[in-house]
Amino acid sequence: MRKISLILSIALFASAFSSCVILSPKKYKSLIATQDSLNTGWTESQLRNENLESLIGKLRKDTTGLSSALNDLRSRYADMDNNYAKLRSNSSTEINKLSDDLKKREQRLKEVEEVLRKRDEATNKLKEKLQQALLGFTKNGLTVEIRNGKVYVSLTDKLLFPSGSIVIDEKGKLALSQLADVLKQQPEINIAVEGHTDSQKITNLGQIKDNWDLSVLRSTSVVRFLTEIGKVESVRMTATGKGEFQPLGANTSADGRSKNRRIEIVLSPKLDELYDLIKQ
Repeated sequence: MRKISLILSIALFASAFSSCVILSPKKYKSLIATQDSLNTGWTESQLRNENLESLIGKLRKDTTGLSSALNDLRSRYADMDNNYAKLRSNSSTEINKLSDDLKKREQRLKEVEEVLRKRDEATNKLKEKLQQALLGFTKNGLTVEIRNGKVYVSLTDKLLFPSGSIVIDEKGKLALSQLADVLKQQPEINIAVEGHTDSQKITNLGQIKDNWDLSVLRSTSVVRFLTEIGKVESVRMTATGKGEFQPLGANTSADGRSKNRRIEIVLSPKLDELYDLIKQ
């Protein structure tokens, strides 16, 4: 622009001289005013140009920042998209795994329920057989009942032993023989013999020191008869003495003490199959 102004000025003076025209003061002032106007325009144009260049630089900088931010957002979006895909894949895998586990648990539950159903069915049948076999002894204090999935054959001491004795009498032997006949037909049944007493102190019974001794010795007498005479498998038998500590009645009355002096034969189905299912 400055060159253009200079050229115009020279052209004006050259024109003036070439035409041999003598400029009047008025025309000279007009030319000077024109030159000043051109100079002012050039200055303003230069300022606008500088402002535009500054604005362009700022816009370029902003564009670079926005481009960087856009690239960062794209990268984060890609990461999120990948993570979502992994989560979705993992969730699907976990859901399938949980579904399979649930099916297995349901199947195992059905198997356990079936084992328990068979156990209860076998227990009820065993109770019926025992009641029929021992029917003649119910009047002498023998009872058969089911408690907690087990069959309890309870025999009062007067059915098995003379008072204060650990030797089984003839009536007791007959009852135990009929019981053994049923037990030999049930090889899947475990047998626990429990001796119980009242709370009366032991006196004049030789080597029997207390109710613990009496309950244990009576229990082992029954086990020995069932295995040696009744031919029930020894491996299925357990003998325990409970003493006076699991009474059925109050020891303050003769009737209560009579109930407490007893042998309980506890019959429970072998649950190996059930235990195997539970451990799986």
